[in-house]
Amino acid sequence: MANDITTEDQEMGGAKKLSKSAIRRAYWDWMFYNLSVQNFERMQGPAIIKMLADVREDLYPGNPEAQQEMLERHEVFFNTEPYLGSIVPGIVLGMEASKAEGNDEISSEFINSIKTALMGPFAGIGDSLLPGTLIPILLSIALGMSPNGEVTGPIFYIVVFLAIMLPLTWFLFSYGVKAGANAAELVLSGGIKDKVTRAAEVVGLIVVGAICAQYAKFNIGLVYTSGDLTINIADILDSIFPELPVLIISFVTYWLMVKKNWSAGKMMLLMLVISIVGYFTTILAV
Repeated sequence: MANDITTEDQEMGGAKKLSKSAIRRAYWDWMFYNLSVQNFERMQGPAIIKMLADVREDLYPGNPEAQQEMLERHEVFFNTEPYLGSIVPGIVLGMEASKAEGNDEISSEFINSIKTALMGPFAGIGDSLLPGTLIPILLSIALGMSPNGEVTGPIFYIVVFLAIMLPLTWFLFSYGVKAGANAAELVLSGGIKDKVTRAAEVVGLIVVGAICAQYAKFNIGLVYTSGDLTINIADILDSIFPELPVLIISFVTYWLMVKKNWSAGKMMLLMLVISIVGYFTTILAV
């Protein structure tokens, strides 16, 4: 299919290596597998790899080394709302196609930075509009149609949901393929690729920092008592620098994962051990 390319196919954002059928195949891969093989380390990352694996011959025909390199750069965490967020894998596919065309200015870091920067906003919008709004409305209508357990309600929900989602997700995905390559060309022609990459990295760090500050807890249980005098080390540290232990453990986690190549599973095991030891010694508690 890689050589079976029509004029309509060539208009897909410069992704000349991708035929319309290849784009459609990638779309169905995303729709069927976006919530499959999930794990805490990569979430929807395997779905991106599955999508690209099925078009790897279209992008790099007869070049297994380039195909492997493309798939390996997406072995990272990715998570977004799968329906409205379908534009993000579309953009990824468009940028990969542009890179396969020989645009060496589109680096692996650039593609992953754009993917990371977009997944959060589309997750927020999608979760608000679909699970938070559309789905409850459709379910309430369906429940009203099945007061005695009739099959009408489930059929109504399935038909209407698919009638809305399939055209919407195909439009977003295919538009993402076109916009991905065009957006890359726009960024590169303006000479702001490095700024966009850096900005995406900053957004990611801000999100991770906010999550650490909001949800992470690391309590020091050391208390010095002498007569009526009681000194709580945790209170003293908190008065000097709020959540300082959390900041320290965050940097330690970053150092172990980035510099020492620890996996997320290994880090979780370490935190579990620290928590158990801290619980029984009352010195630390994560």
